Amino acid sequence: MKIAVVPGDGIGKEVMNAAILILEELGLNLEYEFYEAGDEALKKYGKALPDETLDACRKSPVVLFGAAGESAADVIVRLRQELDTYANVRPAKALKGIKCLYPGLDIVVVRENTECLYKGFEFELEDSAVAMRVITKKASERIARFAFELAKREGRKKVTALHKANVMRKTCGIFRDACRNVAREYTGIEFNEYYIDAACMYLVMDPYRFDVIVTTNMFGDIVSDLTAGLVGGLGIAPSANIGEKHAIFEPVHGAAFDIAGKGIANPTAMILTACMMLWRRLLKAVRPRQILAGI
Repeated sequence: MKIAVVPGDGIGKEVMNAAILILEELGLNLEYEFYEAGDEALKKYGKALPDETLDACRKSPVVLFGAAGESAADVIVRLRQELDTYANVRPAKALKGIKCLYPGLDIVVVRENTECLYKGFEFELEDSAVAMRVITKKASERIARFAFELAKREGRKKVTALHKANVMRKTCGIFRDACRNVAREYTGIEFNEYYIDAACMYLVMDPYRFDVIVTTNMFGDIVSDLTAGLVGGLGIAPSANIGEKHAIFEPVHGAAFDIAGKGIANPTAMILTACMMLWRRLLKAVRPRQILAGI
């Protein structure tokens, strides 16, 4: 299997080297093709995501990504949209031997990955700026069904939808209603919902009430960093971006330029991300619970 490898910026190169080293020791029939992207590519080529890299990712069913700096919106966000990797899966599990706030915690955040404010529709109007939030019924139903299927596959008991439909009545209203409708198809799985602000409070006070969380793009980005903090931080937080034809695997952390080159970056998140990649390839499914079990 050929894998398009994009180390990116900062510590992305360091943690990628650690993950590739372990993958090679497994003796798997994997071929790695390396490509550039990120802040350094922008300075070198005038594009954060060079055409060669984008073309290679389009042709590869699997992309292993490191980190991007200030150009993240032009690199990883664009890749998610170009490859239609609509489901961002971010497990947050307390690992043995790592001090954390909530031992035994095991949550998966399923984040819609292709729309919301991350569509990048922003406009300047004199001294103001406007951002358009795009939420569709199709994408909302698709991500809700993905979350319930993940819960069913892993034997999880509950899916919780996070939204703010009391204020953003139209956009979050579409997402909320889609989740409710899909939930009716999965009678064996409990469904509930919280407003996003209340959910953040509950995550800090009593995160054990959560199992699978499904939410929109920006809310999911914020909440998944919060859940990572509950179990030890971004240094142990892997993720997968899953679509029908493509998958992009990346650690949740960024480029961390302040520690790049010092040999102190934690590669655990990147290594666990590579594990998620192997599960996806071998089982055609992302199984965060099995991947992290016993570690």
